[in-house]
Amino acid sequence: MMASTTCTRFTDEYQLFEELGKGAFSVVRRCMKITTGQEYAAKIINTKKLSARDHQKLEREARICRLLKHPNIVRLHDSISEEGFHYLVFDLVTGGELFEDIVAREYYSEADASHCIQQILESVNHCHLNGIVHRDLKPENLLLASKSKGAAVKLADFGLAIEVQGEQQAWFGFAGTPGYLSPEVLRKDPYGKPVDMWACGVILYILLVGYPPFWDEDQHRLYQQIKAGAYDFPSPEWDTVTPEAKDLINKMLTINPAKRITASEALKHPWICQRSTVASMMHRQETVDCLKKFNARRKLKAWLVLYIQLIFTSQQESTESSNTTIEDEDVKARKQEIIKVTEQLIEAINNGDFEAYTKICDPGLTSFEPEALGNLVEGMDFHRFYFENGKYSLFISESSSVPCDLSFLVVVYYALIPTGVRMVLVQRFLKQCAFLVVVFYCDAHRYNSVPELTA
Repeated sequence: MMASTTCTRFTDEYQLFEELGKGAFSVVRRCMKITTGQEYAAKIINTKKLSARDHQKLEREARICRLLKHPNIVRLHDSISEEGFHYLVFDLVTGGELFEDIVAREYYSEADASHCIQQILESVNHCHLNGIVHRDLKPENLLLASKSKGAAVKLADFGLAIEVQGEQQAWFGFAGTPGYLSPEVLRKDPYGKPVDMWACGVILYILLVGYPPFWDEDQHRLYQQIKAGAYDFPSPEWDTVTPEAKDLINKMLTINPAKRITASEALKHPWICQRSTVASMMHRQETVDCLKKFNARRKLKAWLVLYIQLIFTSQQESTESSNTTIEDEDVKARKQEIIKVTEQLIEAINNGDFEAYTKICDPGLTSFEPEALGNLVEGMDFHRFYFENGKYSLFISESSSVPCDLSFLVVVYYALIPTGVRMVLVQRFLKQCAFLVVVFYCDAHRYNSVPELTA
């Protein structure tokens, strides 16, 4: 079925079902084509809230998605515009995120990482051959077609993608996700297709060891690292990675975009095309363990950003303008403050630093008693229990019902209030309210009972 823009009513052709995801101006729901029974995912954009510039971006996204037809790209099947809403009908991908699937596997090797990045490179190569630069390659946009073993990796979300002519290099604006931005974008130099290859290098690095090549809580220092290409292959985790894998990463993370490897060249690299003889088959348990922590951190940040967006979009309507919207400096500062405090909280928890944790927390917060009777007590002294009794790790739940037969749960969300940032603990997770949720899992199976939290 060809993707097209029509004026027919969406509900005449499709039946809508449950919500699959939500953004500041859109919601994704499962739908079914009435005439065929085929299921899809419908991205429903509230165009009443969009500025003139946002309307242009939406038209560009639909135009780009109509152009791309590849087994490793989430395909657009239909585009329907109505009064107040625009519907983009995509492949229904049910396998979830690639990185989440990896941590659930019993076996994961360097060869598996090679197969994953090969599929990503195939999708990027198809984009580049069609004059498209994705600009936002990151784990959240790498999905699996189904839950079946060996399901295809599919590249999603072309909201930031741009059209280029050949090997055109130009300044297309500052766009992307901090840890995956290339040096040329950070320098505000002309850029093009090589920015996607830099992001592929970051993704491949994470696929092999479970953490990113560039990281700092301070965004300015992070950007300095990236511009300098300041990464390495530390022991012991990189000692078991083959030289060929490191060579491909080095070629992808080359500072000079003119010398950076292209997608078509990367697909011919020995570590990709001679995987069976070059890539190691050894199980990488340490990578899986690190990747679990990495997934938790990025999901927390995603929830946080979404929560902030929902707060601010509910407070102010978008105004139509042909110029770039410049965010109010006070609003931007408050957003950055929330993100910074959240990352400090995670760091304190990961380090088991109770003193640092107490400095961040609101002294009036409440939490469950360890006896799991469902009672809430006030104060932070009690939280020492979670630091001293059990091996904990960060976990983000997207479900409105959190299974916790083996764990104590402390549910946290950040509320943005006029005077700044305040952390509170709540007894239950209400998915409908888009609360930012952090769940600390304690190794508490030796206790008799644990409260179950449901919305």
